[in-house]
Formats: sequence, C-alpha cells, structure tokens
Amino acid sequence: MSSYCIVITTAPDRKLAEKLAEGILGNRLAACVQMTDIRSFYLWEGALRKEIEVILYIKTTEARYPDLEAWITKVHSYAVPEIVKLPITAGLPGYLNWLDSTTGIESGETGKQDSEKRGTTGFM
Repeated sequence: MSSYCIVITTAPDRKLAEKLAEGILGNRLAACVQMTDIRSFYLWEGALRKEIEVILYIKTTEARYPDLEAWITKVHSYAVPEIVKLPITAGLPGYLNWLDSTTGIESGETGKQDSEKRGTTGFM
C-alpha cells in the first residue's frame, strides 16, 4: 500500500466541476470525486466575495498528487484555483487497496510515467 490523500478544489459552476471530475477519473489521477454545491465567502483582491461554487473532494494517492495538481491547474478557469491536499492517516484496507488499483499504483505505474504509458485519453 502507498500513502493516500484527499484533495479539495472548487469550481465556479457544475459544468466545470463535472469536466474536472470526468477528466480526473478518465486520466486515473484519482479513484473517486464527490461534489456538492456550496456558498463561499472569501477575500479576493481586497474585496469580500460571496459566490455559489461547487466543491470537489478527490480521493487519490500521494504518488498521483503532482500530476493531479498540474492537471487541475491547467484545466481550471480560476487564475489561482483552490487546491488543498489533506493526508488520509487511516482507512479501510480494502478501500485503500481500491485507491491503489484504480489509480495505477498496483501495477507500479506512477506519476508522469503513468500518463506517458497511457497516452492521450481524450479527457481534458
């Protein structure tokens, strides 16, 4: 087994959130993406902002995180998207094994090597 994490990001609308989720899963950057609508309050460029957003909870491995972060940054519409990684310190062994096998860790494929082996998936 490897190390695991939950990555949190937000999107301005359901359309981008679903594009992110489908691309993340299609490229095997994570095993699961959950999303729900939220109301965000934040400071941006000196002003208080109130926005309806969609939050995504992305379950993946530490080995896949660098490629996941790069992919979200490339596809996201925000200049500075929220990308926060939280460690998973424990979990049901079967679930964690599923994370490994779904993201390609089980076969020894990791990071950029994995995406190079897979080639273009068409998910963007």
